[in-house]
Amino acid sequence: MARKILVLLAHPTLICAAFMIAWAPLARDPSTRTNGHSQLRIRSASPRQDGLICMRLKPIERKHADAQSNENPCKPHTWPCGDVLDQRIFALALPAILNFLILPLTGTIDLFFIGRLGSALATAGQAAANQVYSTAALLTSVVPVVTVPLIAKAHAAGDQQEVQRQVGGALFISFILGMLVTLLVSLGSSHWLLALTSAAVLPHSVPYLLYRLPGVVPDALSTVGFSSCRGTMDSVTPLKISFLACLVNAAFNPILMFMAGLGIAGAGAATALSQIVACVAYLTLFFRRKIIRWSTLLVPPSTDMLKQLVAAGGAVQTRNVALNVAFVAITRTTQALDTSGIAAAAHSITIALWQIGGVVLFAMGSATTILASAELGREGSTPEEARAIAQRLLAWGVLLGGALGVFQIAALPLLRGFTPLPEVRKAAYIPSIIGAMLQLMNALVFIGEGLMVATGAFGELAMGQVVATAAFILALKLAPPSLISVWLCFWVFNGARLANFIKYFWFSESPLRPRASTDRTMRQRREV
Repeated sequence: MARKILVLLAHPTLICAAFMIAWAPLARDPSTRTNGHSQLRIRSASPRQDGLICMRLKPIERKHADAQSNENPCKPHTWPCGDVLDQRIFALALPAILNFLILPLTGTIDLFFIGRLGSALATAGQAAANQVYSTAALLTSVVPVVTVPLIAKAHAAGDQQEVQRQVGGALFISFILGMLVTLLVSLGSSHWLLALTSAAVLPHSVPYLLYRLPGVVPDALSTVGFSSCRGTMDSVTPLKISFLACLVNAAFNPILMFMAGLGIAGAGAATALSQIVACVAYLTLFFRRKIIRWSTLLVPPSTDMLKQLVAAGGAVQTRNVALNVAFVAITRTTQALDTSGIAAAAHSITIALWQIGGVVLFAMGSATTILASAELGREGSTPEEARAIAQRLLAWGVLLGGALGVFQIAALPLLRGFTPLPEVRKAAYIPSIIGAMLQLMNALVFIGEGLMVATGAFGELAMGQVVATAAFILALKLAPPSLISVWLCFWVFNGARLANFIKYFWFSESPLRPRASTDRTMRQRREV
């Protein structure tokens, strides 16, 4: 059974990689073919003034291409065709997909071993405790979002001292906020949990939550480490550290739960231990690479950094709070559906299965932000060129979202691997199908919001999230009390988020929407 679970977790990455690799033989641009053969041979990609996807050619071929470009300027295809842009997407997305896929494995591994306890209340208790943990962690999540562009700017300029100052300041703030979160949750753990679930679940949720708390501060510092690596264009190191932490969690779950006799508390302790290992790995590596020093790590951040954090973090935190309010509402609704914990356990399993594919799409959204930001920041770039790249990324989202939805439906028989209780598996079956059908919409939402982040539309994102959360809570109140109804309400939630992106992308003035002046500029460039 464990082998089946591993196959289940590996398939989304294989699907994504297969889709991307499948386009490689189509790397020739159809517009340049003559008698079935391509006139252009790619030697290397270069961010030249023709845009992100232009290619470096041999002299004779460049002359021929320039003559063609006067009549038909370089423009990427909307759908993937294996060109240089697809190669860039593949290079950025695959490490991100692997890394983000590892992140939910920690919760999935906990869920697997907790399911071996044979209690639906234990599974429901873990779900409630995880919601309290993630809600409290919102306090620290805004720090990396604000500091990543500052770190990237300093790294690009070769200013190592500024990199050390930004990373050290982010770690200092995250440490203080992490200690505050630990204190608040530990003092009122039962009260926070009772706001989400019933007293029958507390014997399981309280031990799991308390044994997870030692990982709050290391987790906050690791998040800064992960974001700092992104700022320095290192996408491989976070993947290695996440994999190491996942192995630690998988190894110590059975040891602490069954051999040490801690039960569900052992699952929380194993998760905390994996977070500590990840934190130590990041800090050790940063000291070796001289990204941080004790003189910058122990000094409070500057007033300018605090002002930037407050200014940019307000909209980010508003969006995060609105998003988390929605998930708190989900948890409260599912926990109140029955007193046996079957509905809550089935929802927890459905979420775990759904998030495996969702993480792939979330990683694509992260890669979207990087690619779109690079194009928007390129000298001479126009909204038309940036929009063409955005459309390619959305096309990838349609393909991946559809493929992951099909995979999730095909993987339904593996629900038995998450729990031995047939009533829980039966309750999770139809919601899992609904979740699979949502994957296509998820893809457009995640990539669309990644584009909005790239353009700095934090205010529009926050407002759209607030509206989506309000619509979702209203739908939960009006819907019949069942787990199927809860998952149907997800369509309202993500539908409102998708509508917000559509409004921004097609109907609002933004860096991604060509204007009349841009059209004139493009015509002048083509004439030249």
